[in-house]
Amino acid sequence: MSDIVSQKFVSYDALPDWLAELGKSAAVYAPRREGQAVVYRAWNQGDAVEFSQRPTESAKQVLFPRSEELFSFRKQGEPENPGQRKLALTEAAEPGPAVIFGLLSCDARGFLIFDPVYSGSGTKDYKDGPAKDPYYLKRRDRTVLIVRACKTALRTCFCNWVGGGPAATQGADVLATDVDGGLLLQAVTERGKKLLETGSLADSTAEQVKAAEAAHQDAEKGLAPAPELAKAPKALLALFDNMGFWQSQSAGCISCGACTYLCPTCYCFNITDESNGLAGTRLRTWDTCMSALFTLEASGHNPRTVKAARLKNRVGHKYSYYPELHEGRFACTGCGRCIKSCPSSIDIRAIVQNAVKEAANV
Repeated sequence: MSDIVSQKFVSYDALPDWLAELGKSAAVYAPRREGQAVVYRAWNQGDAVEFSQRPTESAKQVLFPRSEELFSFRKQGEPENPGQRKLALTEAAEPGPAVIFGLLSCDARGFLIFDPVYSGSGTKDYKDGPAKDPYYLKRRDRTVLIVRACKTALRTCFCNWVGGGPAATQGADVLATDVDGGLLLQAVTERGKKLLETGSLADSTAEQVKAAEAAHQDAEKGLAPAPELAKAPKALLALFDNMGFWQSQSAGCISCGACTYLCPTCYCFNITDESNGLAGTRLRTWDTCMSALFTLEASGHNPRTVKAARLKNRVGHKYSYYPELHEGRFACTGCGRCIKSCPSSIDIRAIVQNAVKEAANV
């Protein structure tokens, strides 16, 4: 790998001590088993890191929390007219440095989908410059991502469809690969290199580097060949008004929203003010376009009353609308969680391929 700038090795036995060392200057997050699920949680000394099963959810909630306080407010004074009270605002606490250890390469690549949206680099014609989201950007800037290369590919994995791979380094700062007795740690950014200088990590050997390269190649072989998706964006647009097609694709959908909540690239949110008396908090919480309430207007009108329209929006956004705005990049990392965890076995891969075939016959 030409993008590797530094290489170290940590044994499985020494891993907790290294994470504890990192934890002295940053919050550390790692995969942890909770019941039948594996989720990313804050790591503390003595916690086990789950290596035997892939995380059920993505790591996006570390940088984009399910629910986060933007600021709190309090009405002050006792004027005769309550509407004339002064409002005192208190900003939320600044996020500190963080390290996400053991996230999948598809999770790291998911943040590359967030970046242009929340940095405003994909927007055009703003008179006062691009709109930026300081809450996400501060966490993003202060978080180091340590990707753990996948050993094998699941049947639901299709990262190679969208430019990724089991050991892809896009978006990562460090790539960790299982080799005999531990992990080969390969820095791919300067801040990843700086991280590997923390603690007493051993130098890697040529044999470990060779073993890691072989592991990467073996994992790649487990992926089914990727189809050509260059026609997908235009095909989906061509079928925009073909509700018969979308009704057939959404027939099994129950609008539970699991696909969007587990997705590493879905970034929609809602904002609410939660108040109690004179005080309250402004919260940002995840939202999903698969919900009937997502587009419900105050007037009572809803442009997406049926699930077929909502599924059309979700697939269209990932494979047509987003690529049009962001240099052809699909808003999907091929992690396969939406397929694996769908209670109705709806497969986004089949929908995209069906759309390409259907559009060719129009």
